[in-house]
Amino acid sequence: MERIGHLVRLPGSSGERELQRRYGSEERAERFYQQQVLDQLNEHMQEFVARQEMMFVATSDSRGECDCTFRAGPPGFVQVLDERRIAWPEYRGNGVMASLGNITENGYVGLLFVDFFRDVIGLHVNGSAMIVEHDEMRLMLGDPEVDPVRGRRPERWVLVHIDEAYMHCAKHIPRLLKLPRDRAWGTDDTRRKGGDFFGAAKERCAAQ
Repeated sequence: MERIGHLVRLPGSSGERELQRRYGSEERAERFYQQQVLDQLNEHMQEFVARQEMMFVATSDSRGECDCTFRAGPPGFVQVLDERRIAWPEYRGNGVMASLGNITENGYVGLLFVDFFRDVIGLHVNGSAMIVEHDEMRLMLGDPEVDPVRGRRPERWVLVHIDEAYMHCAKHIPRLLKLPRDRAWGTDDTRRKGGDFFGAAKERCAAQ
């Protein structure tokens, strides 16, 4: 929800409002907007984010071409700075920087946190993002403790100013069982990164 002068812009795009009228879901949608959509993280949402170990990140470039990726870390790797700001660390990856590249062109991001293990519920957080270098974020976070896991070091951070936060319905979220696994943070070992699981490298070589 965005406040413009004394007016408050209602949640939702013009496209979704049009489809609600077309398919007769206006009443249900309005009830959801009124009961579930906030323009900040309330106390329950902050606590939820602060214990998550994974999230999905949607971005798009200046042409609207989209990318969706996955981020993970220790519980609370996404830092709740206050009710309107969160930040997550960017660890060493494949070097492509697709999400960060999109953010430099188009700062709007859509985040989805899903708890598959305890509460079996999801939380959407939408807002505008910016890249913050690690030394600058350390000042904001009060110089956090060094992570004990070798290879899991933030190179930089993404800071998000929140516009919307709302629940993702539990109805179709599966309950999963968490099992111990040795995760190779920061590795360049091709096999431990998944190898050529989908055969893309083999196809590219064959096409040359």
